[in-house]
This record gives sequence, structure tokens and C-alpha cells, in this order.
Amino acid sequence: MSLWTSLEPASATVDPGGSTTVRLRLRNTGDVVDEYRFEAVGALAPWTAVEPQSLRLYPGTTGTVELTFSPPRTPDATAGPNPYGVRITPTEHPDAVTVPEGNLTITPFSEVRVELVPPTVKGRFRGKPRLAVDNLGNTKLTASLSGSDNGDQLSYDIHPSNVQIEPGRAAFVKTTLKPRQISWFGSSEQRPYTLAVQRSGVAPLDVEGVYVQRSFLPRWLAGFLSVFLALAIAFVMIWIAYKPQVRTAATEVAQDTAISTLPPADPSATAEAPKAPSAEALAPPAATATQEADAGGDGGGSGSGGGGGGSEAEETETEEETAATAVQQRAADDPGGQHICYRVYVRGKGWSAAACDYDVAGTPGSGTITAVNIAVYGTNGTGGNDFVPNPGSADDTGHYDGPWTTAADGEDHYVGSTAADAPNLLGFGISVDDGNDTVCQTSYVHGATWTDMHCDKPGTESDNLGFTYVGAFNNDQWIEAVKLQV
Repeated sequence: MSLWTSLEPASATVDPGGSTTVRLRLRNTGDVVDEYRFEAVGALAPWTAVEPQSLRLYPGTTGTVELTFSPPRTPDATAGPNPYGVRITPTEHPDAVTVPEGNLTITPFSEVRVELVPPTVKGRFRGKPRLAVDNLGNTKLTASLSGSDNGDQLSYDIHPSNVQIEPGRAAFVKTTLKPRQISWFGSSEQRPYTLAVQRSGVAPLDVEGVYVQRSFLPRWLAGFLSVFLALAIAFVMIWIAYKPQVRTAATEVAQDTAISTLPPADPSATAEAPKAPSAEALAPPAATATQEADAGGDGGGSGSGGGGGGSEAEETETEEETAATAVQQRAADDPGGQHICYRVYVRGKGWSAAACDYDVAGTPGSGTITAVNIAVYGTNGTGGNDFVPNPGSADDTGHYDGPWTTAADGEDHYVGSTAADAPNLLGFGISVDDGNDTVCQTSYVHGATWTDMHCDKPGTESDNLGFTYVGAFNNDQWIEAVKLQV
């Protein structure tokens, strides 16, 4: 293969962001027709366009190809001479590749971007902003940094004070601002300042920021100290000015005492001596019936079902506020009907007011019930048992605590316990002795809501239980309120 090539010109110059063209001339010096393909190679290949990309020449003929260079205005277009080449591949002889080489000089340009992070800093004794300097040009950046402000109110510690940044890189400069005078009292003051990036032969590039100087003591504290100091001074002045006349009075009393050493002539003039307090006045007051009831027990529990207790104190409490009192009042108003009254014991709050015939006892959404007091009328009595947590169970459910207890019509029946360490009441079983009576119940379960109302005849054996259950079974779902009806 015979091929002659020439680049015109062999060396060219281009500005970043612009373009320039170089001609490649070639002549087929062989004796056969051949087609040539052209491809730019080297660092400038991404910015080089070849037109046309292939050329067919007869023997002895000459052709021209244009190479257009368009480097971008970015740091990637490094300033200075940059060699390039064009690979020429003949179709008839693909192994006989020719690569003519040239040189393209990219002119330098400078572009610097400066940013203050953050633009506003606050402090009492110092502020520490950072200056970000980005070299967006295609040559190394060498610059010095300095700070200034109006009135010379700040001092500047810049590190480093000189930077050298390669094209496409950035540098962070640490700056410490210190006020020359400390503000002890008053409001915050804004102090504008300027950081300058100085390059050789170029005007400085300034970036502005604000340093907010806070006072050493807050304004409100200064006012408080002023008032306190004024009050202290006033107190001292009053203390100094006040001179109680005690010495003269004491002398006169002493003289009178010295004169009065003889007993009075009239015995009746002598003051009667005070009497000693009687034993009854020193004795503590007698305990009331309610106090005796409080001292007698907790009012219920798994073992106190029966008839609601047998002491006189408990009977007094029952007559005043128990479920039996409430159901007896209902029976007096409606002697031919059937009624059920109940109240709940909430941990830390005590017994709730008695509710009757599907009214709410307890507080849905809050509180922990540990005991329930129930009384019925017209059902031949009631019975029940409490269901409490059993943390050791394999299925995380509770268990029945204690024996099944009963109470007659109109008498108090208790399930659960009012002791300080009593377990949460997950639920309880309840039965009535009259098998024809229907018991309806629902409960508010902790972490859930009201359960569906359920009615059945717990006195019968049709459900193989003999009672109905009020509440839940899981250890973490105790009841917070109940509603019952017969």
C-alpha cells in the first residue's frame, strides 16, 4: 500500500468553548482503487469530529478530510499543547494502518467560585465559618485569603492563608472570627465582614458574611440582676436605718422587777395559776365506723365472696355505698322486676360508684380493675370467680384464682382483690341460680375496645359451663369497664 498524508496546519490553537479546523490531505500513490476510513485517537478524540469518515480514491488522486476540534470550557480541557492523531485504515489492506499526528494548543482560562458556609454565624467569643473555593478553570489556581470589616471589630484566623488548587478541584479554608471586644449585656449585634480571594494580576474575589455577636449574659438576666441588686441595696438601707429601742425598755423592766419582790398586799390580786390539761384532752379521738371498716380488710377478694363479709364495719359500708345498697334501692322502686348492680375497684383510685342494669362501671381507656362487687335481685342469688394473669403460662393466658363463691339475693358478692399488690382482673365468671334468667354482659378490654354484647342463661348446663364469662383471657388484656344486665 502507498499513501501520502499531510496535516494543514500541523499545529493549531483553540479556546475552550470554541472550535478550530485542521485539514488532512492524502493521496493514493498505489496502483489500485482503495477506500480509507478515518478515526480520531488520543485525549482529544471525544472533542474531535471527522468529516467525511471515509474516502474512496483512485490511483494518483488526492482527497481532503476536515478535523474539527471543539474542547468544552471545563477543567477537563487542560491548558497547553495536546497531541492528537488520526487513524487511517485502508479497506483493501486493513493491516496497513497509518496514523498522522498533530498538536493542538488549548488556551488557558480562569474561573473561580467561592462560597461561605454558613453565611451567618453566631457566637459570644468566636465564630467558625468555612470558605469553599472551587477551581472551575483549566489551570492551577494559586491564591491568598484575607478578611476585613468596617471598624476593625473582628480579628481573623484563616487556615490555610494560601491555597493551590488543581483544575476541577476544591479546597475548604477554615476561618475563626473573634470579636475584639466582648459584649457583656444587651441584645445581639450583627457585624458584617468580607473574605477576599486574591490572585496574581486579577481583582480580588470577595464573599460577604455576617457574624452575630451575642452578649455574655442574656438581656433578661441582666434585668433580673439589676432588680435584685436594687432590692438588696434597699434592704440593707432599711436594715441600717431601723434601730429598735430595746435597751431602755429592758432596763425599766428590770427596775420594776427589783421593786416588786414583796408579795402583794391583796391576795385576790394574784393571777390564778393555769390548770394542767385533763387526760381526756390528751387522748386521741375515737375511730369512726368508716375508719374501722377501712382497717378491717380490703372489702373483697377471691376468698371473700360469700355474703360480702360478716363484720359490723363492712355492714356499715354496705349500707352506704355497695352494690347491695344500690340493688336494694332498685328493688324498692321495682319490686316485681329483676335487677343487677355492680361497681369496680380501680387500682390507685378505689371503688367506683355503683352502676345498675347495663350502665357503665369503670373508666373505658384508663385505669386497672382488680376487683368487682356484684349484687342481684330476683334471680335467687349469684356466684362467680375471678380470672387473673398467669405470666408463666405457655400460651400467655390467665387462670382462675381461688374457689367459686356465691351470695344470696340482695347481698354483696366480691370477685378479685383490693390489695395493693393485687393482680389485674382479666375477667370473671358469673352465674345466677334461676336457670330461666338471661345474663347479658360486655366489657371494655385494655388496648382494644368494648367486646360484643353476649347474652345467655348461665344457670343451665346447655353450654357445659354453668356460667357466663366477662372479659378477655390474655395476660395483657385486663378489663377497664363493665356493663351487666339480667
